[in-house]
Amino acid sequence: MRILLTGATGYVGGVLLPELERRGHDVRCLVRRPEKLAGKAGSRTEIVTGDASATADLTRACAGIDVAYWMVHSMESGVDFERADRLAAERFAAAATAGGVRRIIYLGGLGDDDDDQLSPHLRSRHEVGAILRASGLDVVEFRASIVIGAGSFSFDLVRTLVERLPVMICPAWLATPTQPIAIGDVVAYLAAAADLPPGGARIFEIGGPDRVSYGAIMQEYARQRGLVRLMIPVPVLTPRLSSLWLKLVTPRYAKVGRKLIDGLKNPTVVRSDAALREFGVRPRNLAAAVRDAVATEDTEFAGRRWADVADVDDLRHRYGGTAAGTRLVDHRHAVVAVSAERAFAAIERIGGTHGWYACDWLWQLRGWLDRLIGGPGMSRGRRDPNRLVTGDVLDCWRVEACDRPRRLRLAAEMKMPGRGWLEFEVVPRDGDVTIHQTAVFDPRGLGGLAYWYSIWPLHEIVFRRMLAGIAQAAVRS
Repeated sequence: MRILLTGATGYVGGVLLPELERRGHDVRCLVRRPEKLAGKAGSRTEIVTGDASATADLTRACAGIDVAYWMVHSMESGVDFERADRLAAERFAAAATAGGVRRIIYLGGLGDDDDDQLSPHLRSRHEVGAILRASGLDVVEFRASIVIGAGSFSFDLVRTLVERLPVMICPAWLATPTQPIAIGDVVAYLAAAADLPPGGARIFEIGGPDRVSYGAIMQEYARQRGLVRLMIPVPVLTPRLSSLWLKLVTPRYAKVGRKLIDGLKNPTVVRSDAALREFGVRPRNLAAAVRDAVATEDTEFAGRRWADVADVDDLRHRYGGTAAGTRLVDHRHAVVAVSAERAFAAIERIGGTHGWYACDWLWQLRGWLDRLIGGPGMSRGRRDPNRLVTGDVLDCWRVEACDRPRRLRLAAEMKMPGRGWLEFEVVPRDGDVTIHQTAVFDPRGLGGLAYWYSIWPLHEIVFRRMLAGIAQAAVRS
């Protein structure tokens, strides 16, 4: 089946793409910046450069397509998103009709069409669905509430508020009923829709089995993270005041915060069981969705190569490092005129009786403090003085990955308010090698953030000198 996927660089589209590839479809992606799909698309996937709001680009992308996914919206663009989405949907519907597309699949938002108080965001989502159906094509529209997944804007907003605020003043919209759904279940519905028998325009409401409030979603995330959060309900915090409060607490969400909060006052629950009758998907509950979201993020971070993104702006060196999702990243690198094997050998000898290449007394002090609060300290040493394997104990760390001579990843086992990793990567470049050293911390709550930022001056000393010591040892060896 020949499939067009728009929005492949967005959150849902990015998760949908590998599922469509796994099912054996020939996928064409229309993207403005094809470099964003580098390493993410399979060999059979065709990447077409173009703008999903441009008629000529849409016409070219729809040629020869059986099923087209419309996964585009303009809420984050800073423009009149309702008008932009309306025009883009009209052009897409016309291009799909002209190109002989058999079916359009679209993901919108839950909400009552007859509700006069429907937010502009939800109203726009419904309007786009109506425009696509008016084309006369076979349109399958899914409507979902908050999507639970690592990278979902709504879920990341919930998570950021829980992590940063031990006490929350909760406006009335936090009691609004909703029916969250895991990203994996959304993708399962979207992918299965390509194989539905012909049936004309259809709307399917999808959600997990739990009808809960936004406040309950926050409490479930807090429970799984081991955080205690006090929520104080107040009736006077309007969406406008809430957006200003959101801008103060989580500035990175300020751009679309008001638009999103406007929609939180509308109940978003499933009223029809048509999706459960038509599809074999059985969505997981809230607890499982949150657990899977956190686990997925862990897997993605474990596989991430910091060396590949070291030169981009979001890894600039500054106080406290760089935020990457919920994690904080301290990245440094050094260029050394040695082979990759020699550089990695110096890295591999770290710890134990050999020491940590710099400030060993600070490492010992940290180990002593760790033992006072029940941690392992620095006394465990290492199994072999020169070589490491996955699973080895290394002082207060454990070897999580050892790919000689390219990568060593250590997971911290000392007591601290969060989880930490120390990673080394060796990248050959024109006769030299670049040694990348990256410390990653996943803070647990406000205490974790305070811990990280308070010890940052020590990181500046220890990690900088440690990298220099590794480089010098590689040259001397």
